[in-house]
Amino acid sequence: MTRATVVGSGPNGLAAAVALARAGYDVTVLEAADTIGGGTRTAESTLPGFRHDVCSAVHPAAITSSFFRAFGLDERIGWIVPDASYAQPLDGGRAAVAWRDLTRTASELGPDGRAWLALTRPLARRIDGVLDFTGNQLLRVPRDPVATIRYGLRVLEAGSGLSRRTFRTEEASALLTGVLAHANTPLPSLAAAASGIMLAALAHTDSGWAYPVGGAQAIPDALADDLRAHGGRIETGRHVTDLASIDWGDPAAGDLLLLDTSPRLLLTHPDVPTPYARSIRSYRYGAAAAKVDFALDGPVPWTNPDVARAPTVHLGGTRAEVEASENAVARGTVSERPYVLASQPSVLDPSRAPAGKAVLWAYIHVPHGSPLDPTEHVTRQVERFAPGFRERVLASHAVPASSREAINPAEIGGDILGGAFTMTQAFRRPVVSTAPWRTPMKGVYLASASTPPGPGVNGLAGWHAARTALSDAGEPARLRDLF
Repeated sequence: MTRATVVGSGPNGLAAAVALARAGYDVTVLEAADTIGGGTRTAESTLPGFRHDVCSAVHPAAITSSFFRAFGLDERIGWIVPDASYAQPLDGGRAAVAWRDLTRTASELGPDGRAWLALTRPLARRIDGVLDFTGNQLLRVPRDPVATIRYGLRVLEAGSGLSRRTFRTEEASALLTGVLAHANTPLPSLAAAASGIMLAALAHTDSGWAYPVGGAQAIPDALADDLRAHGGRIETGRHVTDLASIDWGDPAAGDLLLLDTSPRLLLTHPDVPTPYARSIRSYRYGAAAAKVDFALDGPVPWTNPDVARAPTVHLGGTRAEVEASENAVARGTVSERPYVLASQPSVLDPSRAPAGKAVLWAYIHVPHGSPLDPTEHVTRQVERFAPGFRERVLASHAVPASSREAINPAEIGGDILGGAFTMTQAFRRPVVSTAPWRTPMKGVYLASASTPPGPGVNGLAGWHAARTALSDAGEPARLRDLF
């Protein structure tokens, strides 16, 4: 039987492994950590009984991914679909909320309601077309040109700063800027708009900003169960730092090696061509994330009660404040009032904390490789909108950006996006190619967030890599034929 070795057990690595195992390959996954999942792990990092997500927490891209739809992920694990996709609190007890109900959202935005509808409704109605375009290699003809054009126009509007004139109220401006800031890149920018506009549209779809019951770990566990059911194996504690150190088979016999890792690992291949090595070395990593988990003696005491209904909360204040925070990071500093991306999964999932208790997951953006402990920065921003928060903290656990690579080797310098999120690197990820998952080395493929469609828990980079490998082997594969 032909062999396939996958390095890395994040969602992309496991998606590739599942696809190849179902196609008849003898698959082995090598994982550096003692547990599987990469950025989709869940652990009791503070106190027993408090379950925190190690990296990613809320997964609108997972439940809508074409790979995970074919895989049947929504039937394999439990999902929570909140009525409030995300919230943006403001000073004075005000807040803007992106309800899954778009009409309600527009109504609460008052004079900006019509503009919010114009921004999001056309894309929410054609979300499958938007996701097909954003979930694949961009150098291709889109299947839904109308959705693609509408999406592109909204991206140009938000990314060029024209949206500053679109909204008249602080609430609507902040609601959009908070989601654009996910990209961890200067604002305004086309790259931030490309991801943020898609996320804003997803917030108003039936699946909204869903997240798994019990934590993100449910996603890799479901993939691993399927892999093992089809004969695959997973070996944990196998940190691969040199491709020459592992026996992955004979490429001349059709054996495959797929890497859910940083592209830099490809440089250890003995036959890497010089031009390709030069491209990999010039691939840039960007700003980082510094994260802190809190175990709480009760829910976060938000001043605005609607914020307590949203599992995802963007803390940073007004549009101007959020932009100032993100642009400070780009200059190599951290604002005293940073943008905080927070998740409070226990508001709808009691399995995440002991009865009456709660968990809060939060991170700030920091310069690449920063050793900053984010605990006090985050605490002050939460306290700003939820006075009394500090007194509810039972324990906390911080992971500075400088420590993230030790937890997940793919997060170079604490960059959780697999490379700087710029428009240039949307097309050059990590090289300009119609099939960037394929490398010049026979049988070797890259299957990580450093390839299209980039960051996000959707399994698509892994699926595209596996599909490319199967096609190169003369075994064209379609999702509907594998599942």
